[in-house]
Amino acid sequence: MAHTDHQTMRRVLRREIAGTIGLITDEHDFRAMRRYRSFTFDDHAAYLRQVESVLRARAAQGTHTTLALFDPEDYAHYCTEAGLDPEAPASRTRFTAELAATGATIPYDGRPLATLVPALVDEAVRQATWEYATTLLARLGPCPTCGEDIGRTAFTRASDLLVRILDTAPPGDRHLVCSVSGPPDTLISVLHGDRDSHGDTRLDEAEALEFTSVLALGLATRSPGGLVLRTSAPGTTDRVYGWRLRTGALEPLTASEVFDAYCTDAECGDLISPESGVDYCEPPDLGDETTAPGHRH
Repeated sequence: MAHTDHQTMRRVLRREIAGTIGLITDEHDFRAMRRYRSFTFDDHAAYLRQVESVLRARAAQGTHTTLALFDPEDYAHYCTEAGLDPEAPASRTRFTAELAATGATIPYDGRPLATLVPALVDEAVRQATWEYATTLLARLGPCPTCGEDIGRTAFTRASDLLVRILDTAPPGDRHLVCSVSGPPDTLISVLHGDRDSHGDTRLDEAEALEFTSVLALGLATRSPGGLVLRTSAPGTTDRVYGWRLRTGALEPLTASEVFDAYCTDAECGDLISPESGVDYCEPPDLGDETTAPGHRH
């Protein structure tokens, strides 16, 4: 009887242990992992099917599983820094545990891996963009004239601007895109805002943090860029408008400029037919902030 009770308790405990699976999402990374003899998989498609089978089995048992993006280069670096044998399965387990705490992860929710893999990659890109933007903001240091922290001040301004943009937007779901150009790369951040039953806008906290950081970087460094908002609501046409990011400020785009941007192929410059049911228009007034670039001195 006591033995049976112990088995029952262990089963209960196993159901309450959350797990993380480090997922190799593309063929290139999969080939890189095959240099380790202890990594016994030889076909990426078969590997993904086996992972999905494990995920479904854990879900059927009531066990929560998180997916983390497993990067072979990061793994090799981790093993070198920690003095671990990369051939040991225990080393991969330790690296995956590290990913669960600091890396890009998403919960397994029953959707097929074909849907979850792009979501995981997007999450990794979002986190990398946020880390890069915040690092550059931190490097700006204090203003030599007034002593204020330039990055922190820019982040406060960007947060205020985002609130103003959302408050002045028409009712409906919001889709915002912010791009900031500059060496060495162009940063792009996307923010989704859904309306709940009370009419309030719900934002993903991590998305909002990344978006604000990218906008703040554009403001602080006075880099060229832009911000576009699209709103959608049942029974109405979608509305699209935006601003140009220039010399540390947002300048409203005209309706024709928004139309040209949406109806021109960014790669080849060819014209694209405008979408039906979309109104390209000028943005609402955001107040004096749109013409106050801040640290001019």
